[in-house]
Order: sequence, then C-alpha cells, then structure tokens
Amino acid sequence: MLIIRYMQAALVHDFMECDKVPQVAVAVFILKGEKVLVGKRLAGAGTSCFSVPSGHLEFGEVFEECAAREVMEEAGLELKNIQTLKVINHVFHNEAKPSHYVVLLIRAELSDPDQIPENVEPDRCEGWDWYEWNDMPKPLTPPLQLILNSGFNPFSADVHNECFQ
Repeated sequence: MLIIRYMQAALVHDFMECDKVPQVAVAVFILKGEKVLVGKRLAGAGTSCFSVPSGHLEFGEVFEECAAREVMEEAGLELKNIQTLKVINHVFHNEAKPSHYVVLLIRAELSDPDQIPENVEPDRCEGWDWYEWNDMPKPLTPPLQLILNSGFNPFSADVHNECFQ
C-alpha cells in the first residue's frame, strides 16, 4: 500500500512539474447562410488540419467576449448573436506537446453579412473560406471531427447559457 501511495505521489509530482494543466478555449462557428467559416491551421494543436476560429479564454473574460476577440484577431470579422452551445473536453495525446482543452462551442453571425474574412494571422492560418456543414474540408482537427461525427450541428443546436459569470 505504501508503494502505491509513493507511486501516486510521484505521478502527481511529475504531472505538476510538466505543467500539464487543462486550458479553456472557445471554438466559434460563424454561420453565413448554410455555411460555416473554416481555415487550415499552420501552428498549435491540430496543425495542418481545418478548424473554425478558436483560441484561449483570457483571465476574467466572458465567453462571448472571448469569441468576438478571437474572431477579430484571426479573421478581422465583427460578430453578433453570440451564443454558447456546448462544452467539450478534449486531450491532444498525439501532438508533439500534448495538451488538454475544455472547449466552449460558440455560435455567432456576422454583424454585417457583407464582411469578408481576412487572414490576419498568416503564420497561424493558411486562410479562411465558407463550407457547408455536411461538406467540410479534410482533415479536420480531432475535436472538430469528433463533434461532427457525434451529430452536433451548429445550425440546429440548442443554446446553453446557464453559465454563471
């Protein structure tokens, strides 16, 4: 029993030394007609895969503010009707630097439907384009592929705004 406790303590110590703490992020499904904005990632988790605009929640930030900030930083777009749909838990085991994310799935619309996405971070994204939900480009980031496979649909998902902030 003492050996098991020692091993558990060593694992906890190694875990803490590696600084493996879950991160909180948003993934923003910007809807335009029947399409979703998607770009190919060039850096970070899911490199070389397609994803919706996403990023880390900053200290003290409200989820919807985070979504609006990340989309502005990545694609130069202003949003409206920003809604939290679902929360997922995903661990990137197979990355060069494994990571763990709690991701809020957010739905939004363009504040001006005539806005055109810009590639504001060309070192992090190859570019943005609009895709139909049932005809997404491949490969998708692992969490996006999982939620697509689960039947999740940002067009019909219920809003879950029971979060206390």
